[in-house]
Amino acid sequence: VFLMSSTALAATGSMTPAFAQAAPESSLTLNVGAVNEYRYRGISQTRFDPALQGGADYADKSGLYLGVWGSSIKWIKDAGGDSNMEVDIYGGYKFTVGDIGYDVGFLRYEYSGNKLNPSANTNELYGAVTIGPTTVKYSQSTGNLFGFANSKGSSYLDMTATFDLGDGYTFAPHLGYQKVKGTDNAKYSYTDYALTLTK
Repeated sequence: VFLMSSTALAATGSMTPAFAQAAPESSLTLNVGAVNEYRYRGISQTRFDPALQGGADYADKSGLYLGVWGSSIKWIKDAGGDSNMEVDIYGGYKFTVGDIGYDVGFLRYEYSGNKLNPSANTNELYGAVTIGPTTVKYSQSTGNLFGFANSKGSSYLDMTATFDLGDGYTFAPHLGYQKVKGTDNAKYSYTDYALTLTK
């Protein structure tokens, strides 16, 4: 979403709109798996325990795409709520101008029946630019962010590069900054980073 080895880069919005490349033809792909931990924006969503995950993505040759992705979680119950599942629903449009790729879209994080007040359900708009191996993405919440009161307009800015090392190996350094808006929420803003080796 964005970690693809033992944790989950499925974590960046999940199997995710940020890093998928535009397909020359329309395609439908399915994914399912188990990870030893689901970590999102640097924070464990499963109390450092394993998670079951899966999703489906449709990419149209026009550049439009739609997807749904889900994972088991534990943080809602840890926060006093009543949900053990995250479901992400997203859609957007990808296009290129010259050698630069663009991606704009909408992402809904749904925690059905979470019973938190404010609700943990979150909507974000995002935009990403890819130049060579590097993608820079900006996401902004249209309402409260993951249950933080008065946090409308919170944002996440991240940069990820993907390098092909040959023999099936890729290396992906990542740096991100989560800004949580609101006078009482600013202390929860943080920076995360990762170095991911995938085969």
